[in-house]
Parts: sequence; structure tokens; C-alpha cells
Amino acid sequence: MKYKNSLLILLFSFLFTMNGSISAAQLTDYLIPTPQRVDIQKNISIQYHEDEFTQIANYLAQFNKSTWEKEADFHEFGEHIIKLSIHIDRRFKPQEYRLFLKDQSIVISSGSNEGLYYGIQTLRQLFAYALAEKQSLPELLISDFPAIERRGFMLDISRDKVPTMETLYHIVDLLTSWKVNELQLYTEHTFAYKNHKTVWENASPMTAEEISALQQYCNDRFIDLVPNQNSFGHFENWLKYKRYQPLAETVTDVQTIWGPRSKSSLDPTNPGSLELMKELYAELLPNFKSEYVNIGCDETVELGLGKSKAACDSLGKGRVYLDFLIKLNNEVNKLGKKAQFWGDIVLNHDSLIPFLPQNMTAMVWGYSSNFAFDTILPKFQKAGIRYYVCPGTATWCSITGKNEIAFENLKNAGLNAKKYNAAGFLVTNWGDYGHWQPLSLCYAPMMLGVAYGWNCDTTLESRLELLLNQYVFQDQTQNTGRAVLKLGLASSYAKVPETNNNIFYQMYRRYAWKWNGNEQTRALTVSNLNATEAQLDSSLLILEKADPQCTDREIVIDELKQATALAKHACHFGQARLAAKDHQTLSIPAAKRKQLAAELKPLIANHKKLWVVRNRKGGLDDSAEKFQVVYDYYLK
Repeated sequence: MKYKNSLLILLFSFLFTMNGSISAAQLTDYLIPTPQRVDIQKNISIQYHEDEFTQIANYLAQFNKSTWEKEADFHEFGEHIIKLSIHIDRRFKPQEYRLFLKDQSIVISSGSNEGLYYGIQTLRQLFAYALAEKQSLPELLISDFPAIERRGFMLDISRDKVPTMETLYHIVDLLTSWKVNELQLYTEHTFAYKNHKTVWENASPMTAEEISALQQYCNDRFIDLVPNQNSFGHFENWLKYKRYQPLAETVTDVQTIWGPRSKSSLDPTNPGSLELMKELYAELLPNFKSEYVNIGCDETVELGLGKSKAACDSLGKGRVYLDFLIKLNNEVNKLGKKAQFWGDIVLNHDSLIPFLPQNMTAMVWGYSSNFAFDTILPKFQKAGIRYYVCPGTATWCSITGKNEIAFENLKNAGLNAKKYNAAGFLVTNWGDYGHWQPLSLCYAPMMLGVAYGWNCDTTLESRLELLLNQYVFQDQTQNTGRAVLKLGLASSYAKVPETNNNIFYQMYRRYAWKWNGNEQTRALTVSNLNATEAQLDSSLLILEKADPQCTDREIVIDELKQATALAKHACHFGQARLAAKDHQTLSIPAAKRKQLAAELKPLIANHKKLWVVRNRKGGLDDSAEKFQVVYDYYLK
């Protein structure tokens, strides 16, 4: 049985009003991303029957893994017939869909399979609401489409975590339920290039076969897996080896904006640099079906300070950068790809933006709570350059996250992406300095951020606890999500200036630095550290009452407890330094330093144990060593 065209016309022209006994707010609390429009009638459309609803929910979940079909016939469950029609209607845009519930009937229509898939994700959430709240479903019409065409997530797999395939599949499952359609795995040296084993042999890299498997998994869920290979800066994992050092901009330290550095950027004036990238592209890019590739090219802080100095002095640093960028773009074009690139360096030479190739996409990133997307985006817009807005989870260099910064950054980015009609919205999750943040503490800004790419509903944050517990942790007690959000705010109680890290990271990273040499440690007080530790203890008490039922429930609890313990140790270290003469680590009494070492030692062991549950072993030694040097310093 199929609906007649006259009925379809009636469905999509019918206007509903928000009234009656069924609470629109209660139902819509379960919808993520927030649909553009939800019109609800008070009438009961589908009567609640738990067994029947469970069967339908299980049937809908199969669309994540089954072969996609343009239409599904009606399905019957038990004695109550619920008619389900899923079909293409070319009047709608490809990602747009309509979801209609009336009189035991469900109709999903879209202009493409992708749109139908998104409608099914929303329908699954309606049944999740009904089962959780034990409610019938009302008569309703959902009219929905994304504000931004491309909505993505980028995971750093180079510093230092390379996830297992199981972990990657798990992440994809979450992303697809939030209507994400792009995934990037940030890579410096963690692809198994056949001629460059020295670079990746200890890093547990992704292989071509694994990329192929992941791509199929993504394709089945309407996610475009975009290759991401940094190609200019952040090349230290290559240039540290003698074979590649002739290609380095500098081989001895030079004074950069980040202090003394060397061997992190390619020399763009050396033809060998381009030849290397051509070889890497030729091997990497054919493994991906995407029409795009992110070639990176960010933070080239050594440029003009070494071998390219003469060219930069003659032509200008911006021109030398742009010329190499264009050469890289030409190479990926030859392989049938269009280049994305991080936009930070060209913004330092914004007069050159109009000279960018029109087929390139600028990835405009910024991670502070008030980053000036509104003044930067028009520079690319005016030049006719396609661009993405790229905020971040703010979890890196933090251990527990920095939700107060992340949530503002994500909202700011979402509002400006829509305002300036960005081509894409990419939420980034970096792993700088050891990738200490556990995945469990990334879920909250991930969920919020990617949802903003569909519809930047600024009320979504107030529903985040419920959504995390419902769709990520599956915790009916609500305590896992509550603990995660509380932990994500813990470092804010230290009341130190906002930077791209937090005070927990600073204590481990700056263990030998002078206390007054850093703006965060300089502002730290004992009372604020005590308040921070109290917040951590409060989070632990909530966590003890948690009951997650997600497939990764055991590692979730272990990760959250480990992150809390590491953060508490950072507080204890800070308290000891504040009590010591000149606030220096070696001025802490030897007995106290020994006590700190004894506290840290099992945390290092646990860091190693938990790492390999979700991730491959490569990178673990580098990450753990950053804790180990603190332990060794305690015992000096």
C-alpha cells in the first residue's frame, strides 16, 4: 500500500499549532540536532504500547547497517498496525526532509536517500522519547533541513592516539545519529606510506585497507571521509629523521613566536619538499572517494627564518607561503581532489586572499570563547573563496575539558557560520601534548558542536545533560552526563586567564618553570585550587551513582575516574608549589615531593592501561613519558 499524491500534498501543506495536553517542549527535548520546525497537535497519533514501540525502534536502528532502499513498504507489529512510508519526493532539497505522524501512520519524504536517512534519525529519537517517557506520540509535522551543507568532525590521530577500528566505528555511529556528513582524521605521520616506514613504524598507523573499510562504513551512513594530511608545517615527525632533514626549513633552533624551534616546517624553496608531497598524495588520495582533501599548511612558524629567508626577504613571507600552497593545490587537483587548507597563515597576509585559487576551501579555525569569526569570515567571503568555520572541543591540553570556553566558542562559530553562509562547519578535537583527554569527556562538546552545524539552537546547551544520558551513555539515572558536564567545568573554578589550555595541564607541563613565568600559574591561589578540588570531588560523588548502559560503559567510568584523579593530583601539586619558597617544585620539601611521586605513579600505570582499550599502542610511550618526567622531577 502506498500513499496517493493527493494525500502527500495534504500532508505537507497542513499547518499545526502548538497546543493541548502533549508538551512540545518535553518531546522536542529529545531531538538533536534541533529541527528547523516542529508543529505538534494535541491529538494522539500513535498509541503507546511498549513492546510495539521497542520493535519499531529496533527496526529503525537497522537503517544504520542495512542496505539502503528508496522506499520501505508499510510494516505491521502486533495487533496495532502502524503504517510506515519512506520515499523520495523531488520537490525537496537533497538533505531536506518532512516527517509526518497522523492516525497510526508515519510518512518520511525527502529529495534524496540522505534526507530520508536524516528523517529516520529523527524518527528514532521520537520513539526514544516515547519509550523513555512512556508516552504516545502526537500528531505532528517536522519540516527540517540543515543550515550548513557540510557538517563535520575532525579527530587528531597524530598526537598521539590512533584509535582502534572499533573506536572509529563507534565514533561514526554517534556522528551519524547527529546528522554529521563529513569526517576527517588529522594525520601527520600515521598513515602507512610504503616507502616511509621509518616515520610511522612505532605509531600504529592507519593502513590503506583500514581506510577502505572505514570509508565503506562512513558511506553507508552518508558521511564523507575526507583525507587529511598536513603538508607544510607540523612536519616534525618526519624532519626529526636524518633522511628528511635536507627538506627542513631549519635544522637548528631559531627564535619563533613559540620560542626556540627547529625541524617542524618544510622548506618551500626546496624542490624536494614538493616532490615528497606529490609522492604522499599519489599514495594516500586514491584510497578516498571524497572530492576533497585537507592539506593543512597551518602554523608554519619557522617560515622565513631558515633556508627560505632570502626568498621571503625578496618576495615577502606571505607570497612564498602562497606560492607553495598553490603548488600543493595543483598536485591534488591532478589527482581529482579539491584542497582544503587551514586559514591562519594567509590571514596574516590578508591582502593575498584574493589571489587564492577559487577551487580551494579555507578552513577558518579559532578556539577562544570570543574568537572574531565575524571579522575574519567576510575577508574570504568578499574574495569569493569557499570557507568552513572550524571551532573546537577545547578538550586538548586540559585532561577534563574546558566546557565554559568550548560551549561559547561552538555557539559563536555556529551563529557566524549561518550568518555568513559558510560552506561547512568542522568541529575539531586535537591531541596536543600527549592527547590526555579521554574520549568520554569529549562527547559533550562534540555533540553540542556538530548539532550547531545543523541548527544553531542556543537553547540546546540546557538539554545537553538529558541528551548525553539518552543517546551516549544510556544512563537512566542521568548521573553519567551530569558528572561529565560537571567535570568539564571543574578547571574554571581556578579562575585563571583563558588560554588554549587549563590549569591541570599547566601543572604537568610547566613543572620546572618559574611560577611567575606563566599567566595562569601567576594568577592561581590556594583558595581557588581548593574550590577546584571540591568541584572534582563533587563530580566523583555523582559518578558513583551513575549507571551507564552504553556498549563502552566500563571504559567510560574508568576514564572519568582517571581524568578526575589526574586533575586532583594537579591540584595537590599546585597547592604544594604555592606553599613552597618561591613556588618552585624543587623547593617543595623532599618528603612532600616523595608523597606526590607516590600519588602520581599509579596514575601513570593506569594511563597506560586505559589507553589500549580504545587506542593502538603507538604514541602511548610518548604520551606517558610526559607524565613520567614530572614523576622523575619529584624525586630529584
